[in-house]
Amino acid sequence: MLPREFYLVSGLELAPRLLGQILCSRTPEGVTKGRIVEVEAYLGPNDRGAHSYGGVPTPRTQIQYGPGGYSYVFLIYGMHSCMNVVAAGPGQPEVVLLRALEPLEGQALMAARRNSGDLCAGPGKLCRAMGITKAWNGLDLCGDQLWLEAGEPVPPENIALSPRVNIDYAGADAARPWRFFVKDSPFVSKVPARFAPVGTLAEKTEGFYE
Repeated sequence: MLPREFYLVSGLELAPRLLGQILCSRTPEGVTKGRIVEVEAYLGPNDRGAHSYGGVPTPRTQIQYGPGGYSYVFLIYGMHSCMNVVAAGPGQPEVVLLRALEPLEGQALMAARRNSGDLCAGPGKLCRAMGITKAWNGLDLCGDQLWLEAGEPVPPENIALSPRVNIDYAGADAARPWRFFVKDSPFVSKVPARFAPVGTLAEKTEGFYE
């Protein structure tokens, strides 16, 4: 299990660090595991794409204002759960959205939940496959229900960058290259061509830190 200290860095640092790590879930039905291959960073009060934009805690976002290493799970379209990993220290509401996994363990259970061969290529799909629901919001990732195990780190030259997906409402922040994914992984989610890679982490393209 990854220690608390792993998560106590900015969302922009944690996002690529999460690639290659193993997300693990335990339910009464069994254990499922998947290697993280695609994520997006959301950087708090000054990021118009973030739920914490503006810096005022709400019941929905309160978990983001505590220490890193907890889950932030919300619904899209009122029906699909999406899981974020809380980053940084208290008072820094930054998170990393998990967008895709490479299934490693419990694939039969994943398939039964998904009723599809496309198990974890998308934030809603991976939550369904792993049994993650909105009720899991605020879980300690250093616990025994939802946790991360160490995987093989992905070198910067193998990490592609692109704008985050479908956050046009964020204005100029929508173009930030804060989606990170493993190059050439067949398990990355399918997205429109306008979200094609703009470089690699090794190159840190224009707009990365601003």
